[in-house]
Amino acid sequence: MSLPPRTEQRPPISLDAAARLPLRDHVRQQLRIAIISGQFRSGERLNERALAEEMNISTTPLKEALRQLEAEGLIEVLPRRGIVVRFDAAFAEEMILARAALEAPLAALAADRSDDETRQRLADTVKRMRAATQEADIVQLIGLNEVFHGLIHAAARSVHLTRLVASQQFYDESARRVIHRNAEESRTALDEHAAISEAIIDGNRELAATRMSAHVLRSGALYLHAVFGTTLEAPLDH
Repeated sequence: MSLPPRTEQRPPISLDAAARLPLRDHVRQQLRIAIISGQFRSGERLNERALAEEMNISTTPLKEALRQLEAEGLIEVLPRRGIVVRFDAAFAEEMILARAALEAPLAALAADRSDDETRQRLADTVKRMRAATQEADIVQLIGLNEVFHGLIHAAARSVHLTRLVASQQFYDESARRVIHRNAEESRTALDEHAAISEAIIDGNRELAATRMSAHVLRSGALYLHAVFGTTLEAPLDH
């Protein structure tokens, strides 16, 4: 079944000349952000030549980026039929639920295993997040989110769980760009990060896990509503 024509104009995908990434990785990043932020719909066909012209690049780095996006499950390259977007609300919901299931035990382990240095770094990161929230610095907030969760993953010292959560890092980074467009969400997320940090610093594994799960599910529900207009159908008990 063909998709109805778009009623809105998709913003162009542009590359940042100052980006410190290999071209194929930068192309993949920008396309990934466009897909996960809902600029392309599930089932929509991508025109390789038109995308290359839009980003002012040759098709070589684009083909390399598309292969990586296919490996992530965001698109599918069909023989003689072209490139089709496969990211939809169901895909996003599964990623949210998987992240909640992984991040909660990592937070619990971090509460058990954090040393004084990690606890101080968590507290310092929350302070920096507070400043970035007050300044509405979205780029800084996204970076500090990654630092915050990275500290927890490292403190947990779980090779298996950390590997699993890293496999969906591409989704988390792009989804945060959608979520933090909302100033109220940024303030709510700050409060939640502070509460998670407090539980870990206090060594309260149950509270750390509960707060982390609630944070991931709530922010994920906001993302689903913002991009797809849907709700989180199967929230975990927490």
